[in-house]
Amino acid sequence: MKPGRLGVGVIGAGRVGTVVGAALAGAGHALVGIHAIGENSRERAETMLPGVPLLEAPEIVERAELVVLAVPRDELAGLVAGFAEAGLWQQGQLVLHTDAQFGTEVLLPAVEQGVIPLAVHPAMSFTGTSIDTAGLQQAVCAVTAPAAVLPIGQALVVEMGSEPVVIEEGDRPAYAEAIATATEFSDSIVAQAAGMLAELGVERPGRVLGQVVRSSVESALARNYDLEP
Repeated sequence: MKPGRLGVGVIGAGRVGTVVGAALAGAGHALVGIHAIGENSRERAETMLPGVPLLEAPEIVERAELVVLAVPRDELAGLVAGFAEAGLWQQGQLVLHTDAQFGTEVLLPAVEQGVIPLAVHPAMSFTGTSIDTAGLQQAVCAVTAPAAVLPIGQALVVEMGSEPVVIEEGDRPAYAEAIATATEFSDSIVAQAAGMLAELGVERPGRVLGQVVRSSVESALARNYDLEP
């Protein structure tokens, strides 16, 4: 492993975890293992991260210098606390979670055992396929961390090919609400429009709407929020 490279372990082989793992591997970090629950997750891990060992979560925590927690929101706090109760976290270990809602406070049980906490959320919708690897390089990642270690989180984001944007700890719930609003609104509007076309007998409404939706969103962003057209 090159100097400055980390041994990375990923807990959660969902749509986000595998892509973040692949991006870190692409930056030269070594993937020591990934934890996957269920057949679909294991298949995704084997497809997106071929050759990376499938390990139990405690083993990943014991082996990795950087632990990526890409688990469902309602499982994150309990997982962190459970590893703390088992005494698995290590002094100086980097622990990064990918949930939009939380900053680093959710990692407090691990911090009390000496870890370096990072909250990094890629602001994009994930498909769970290799397409997401390219998408991540066009995305912004929200980074929250104590001031002393914020540059570490920003550097990891840059290494993944994304742009870091700092979100303060207390602002994470509002940030998560903004992301959810955009996602849910898009889903609702597309579903409504597709349903209208389907009623007209259009066989592939998604094909009809695809470019108009993408171009409309890009145009709106460019008009109102200084995004390059």
